[in-house]
Amino acid sequence: MSSARPADSAIITFGGVNHAFGDAESASLVPVVHDVNLTIERGEFVSLIGPSGCGKSTLLGMASGFLTPASGTVRLLGQEPASMRKHLGMVFQAFSLLPWRTVLDNITLGLEFRGVEKAERLALAKELVASLGLRGFEQRFPRELSGGMNQRVTLARALVLKPQILLLDEPFGSLDEQTRILVGGELLRLWEKMHPTTVLVTHSIAEAVRLSTRVIVLTARPTTVKKIIPINIDGPRTGARAAALEEEIWELLKDEATRAMLGTAGGHDGA
Repeated sequence: MSSARPADSAIITFGGVNHAFGDAESASLVPVVHDVNLTIERGEFVSLIGPSGCGKSTLLGMASGFLTPASGTVRLLGQEPASMRKHLGMVFQAFSLLPWRTVLDNITLGLEFRGVEKAERLALAKELVASLGLRGFEQRFPRELSGGMNQRVTLARALVLKPQILLLDEPFGSLDEQTRILVGGELLRLWEKMHPTTVLVTHSIAEAVRLSTRVIVLTARPTTVKKIIPINIDGPRTGARAAALEEEIWELLKDEATRAMLGTAGGHDGA
């Protein structure tokens, strides 16, 4: 399946991307990504959802430039991803905070590397501290915070750089459901304010519907795009329309999840 979009609005493009892991010389390659064609527009919030182990994180790894596709192309703003990292913010499931740095010092770490003056670093960080409910905890260390607060610090560290592109790899996976919903709501409010082009990898159908402008449903491994679901709901993503979208996505995923569980090949007929 191709999701062609106007070229001038394309921020992330996957063109016929294939990838595999393993040793080609010993013929033990495991295909992970199969012929993915996808365009993500400026300011979108796109969720990638598919069976466990299907290749969602591999796609994100290629978008970040940390993985190179075996064939096909990945472009960020028309350039090779590895050359565009200064435009990226990345948040992963593991908090990856430096335990010897305070909340404020963790948030300003990237700005420090970029040589931003201390007064400007602190001013930018304090804006996000207030937005993410971290006021009063600026001088605390990660070990003194809850999981939800640590993840908010991680999110603030990415957003303080004002990235054009935000890549999120299951950032709420280790949180309890209530905290996950609250932190997701905070993320959505900041996205509405800053509008970075955002790609979220998630296993949660409800989360994908709640946060996204489009949901990309992926097949079992080797993954390809099965269907793209626009989330055309104004206001809160609740009620009958949201429930219907969640059911539609689950119906698309059900066969793929079964294939993944049984270890059979992904279905490419819908791609």
